[in-house]
Amino acid sequence: MKIAVLGAGHVGPVLARLALAAGYEVTIAGSGDPSRIEMITEFLAPGAVALSAADAVADAEIVVLAIPWHRFPSLDPHLLDGKVVIDSMNHWPPAEAPLGTSEEVARRLAGAQVVKTLNHVAYQDMEPAGGRAVGLAGDAPAALKTVAEFLERIGFDPVPVGSLAAGRLLEPGSPVFGVAARRQEFEKIIEEQS
Repeated sequence: MKIAVLGAGHVGPVLARLALAAGYEVTIAGSGDPSRIEMITEFLAPGAVALSAADAVADAEIVVLAIPWHRFPSLDPHLLDGKVVIDSMNHWPPAEAPLGTSEEVARRLAGAQVVKTLNHVAYQDMEPAGGRAVGLAGDAPAALKTVAEFLERIGFDPVPVGSLAAGRLLEPGSPVFGVAARRQEFEKIIEEQS
């Protein structure tokens, strides 16, 4: 299975390393010309191939969005048609915002199957994953299964929290945001919030 990581900042290279260590083929794209991130990629995620966003996602089964939220509007939504997309981005919208961030992502990426996960884990706490519980939310059962299998293979313990609307439980300000927890504790926190 091929994984494309869009974003070469903090989160992207960490997830690329975890995926490579789990035996996945990994492509990674930053903004602009791939030659700008080749050296970073060789150093931070040796084995990942730096490509343009279009080339990176072309034959990937899973695409990880690890770009800054303010860059998301510039992403061509049609690049991700038919893809399983992990939304690991964060946004700090007003509390009264009508939609959670992944619901906004799914609305814009109407041709993709969006799963929210990994956004609530600080990049410096991602490796080693060591069985840390991570929540995942989504509306497509097949995509949730694919992402859960990916998360397990890279070392996390995936905990379903519900639909994309329930993904708000993973957003900044929630009790699980930035908390390192095992499954039982994570499930207890989520249950108290539901």
